Amino acid sequence: MALMTEDSLQLTELTIPGYERVIKVHHPEVGLTAFICIHNTTLGPSLGGIRIYPYASEKEALNDGLRLAKGMTSKAAITECGFGGGKSVIMLDPTRGKTAAMLRSFAQAVHSLEGQYICAEDVGCTLEDMGIIGEMTPYAVGLPSKRSSGDPSPFTAWGTFRGIQATAYQIFGSDHLEGKVIALQGLGSVGGKLGELLFWAGATLIVSDIQEEKCIQFARKTSARIVSNEEIFRVPCDIFAPCALGAILNEKTIPQLQCRGVAGCANNQLLLESDAELLHRYGILYAPDFLINSGGLINVAQELEPGGYYPAYARAKTHRIYDQLTTVYEIAKTRGISTQRAVMSLVDYRLQYGVGKRTTPPSFLK
Repeated sequence: MALMTEDSLQLTELTIPGYERVIKVHHPEVGLTAFICIHNTTLGPSLGGIRIYPYASEKEALNDGLRLAKGMTSKAAITECGFGGGKSVIMLDPTRGKTAAMLRSFAQAVHSLEGQYICAEDVGCTLEDMGIIGEMTPYAVGLPSKRSSGDPSPFTAWGTFRGIQATAYQIFGSDHLEGKVIALQGLGSVGGKLGELLFWAGATLIVSDIQEEKCIQFARKTSARIVSNEEIFRVPCDIFAPCALGAILNEKTIPQLQCRGVAGCANNQLLLESDAELLHRYGILYAPDFLINSGGLINVAQELEPGGYYPAYARAKTHRIYDQLTTVYEIAKTRGISTQRAVMSLVDYRLQYGVGKRTTPPSFLK
């Protein structure tokens, strides 16, 4: 079903099995082509970031949006934050061509859904971008305003750090990271902050990033060893921390890994669900990505509580990622299954029985 707004913004409903709503957003005059994917709202309205990326085709963009939205359902369920899973992707190189007109047009599309989808920052989308979007719709979080939580990346980084500690405890019997070798793939807004936390915890760091200058600057501050994007998979280390784009754990890369655990902040790290079983067979402990990186969601979700944003509460809930991962690891060990299967058993239970379902409507900023 296609709709046309007054300013030529085109919204087209797509039928995708397993998804509640998928909308193609197109406004040629401002260079906007995007997809809004709402996967599941059993526990509350969908909440998820806006990814701005130069996808090679609409099919590639749509597939990424669908994959990310499904992952957000699991992330929201495991955190019991009272929201469902959604995501949006915009086909654009975020370093060029991004305009306020394009962002406002996208915000119109979000607003037309009347709160079924609440947007936030993600790869390629900045705090400033969210400020422009927030001018057009209240269905946005993580804004540069006094009443909002702002940049969620410190919470994502802290939650991932706690997850790495929990992973280290399972492997080594101690969560102290002093002297542990951690291979960090990606030094973006979250990966860079995580790297600093790991440095101050005493870890020895090996890093890679598609932008070599980021590695050079980071190494100056942390004494990290820089390797290529290909070599990062096969360097001997204690924990491999993927902090870039997804689908990097697959049948090609997993056999190269020389680590005891995988724990990083990237979304959708597994190319296929079966890749978790492959990690399990190789004896590599995997921290399910949507759990270990859920700090950002926990933080922005706090904005929508009736009392408004309270950072200490978001911090405390993010801190508990350590305990949640420990529970997943114990389930996996007791049942002799992969950690992905263990965490999905918790997600499925919560969705089936409405555990964590929202009982009060979100409180949107006006």
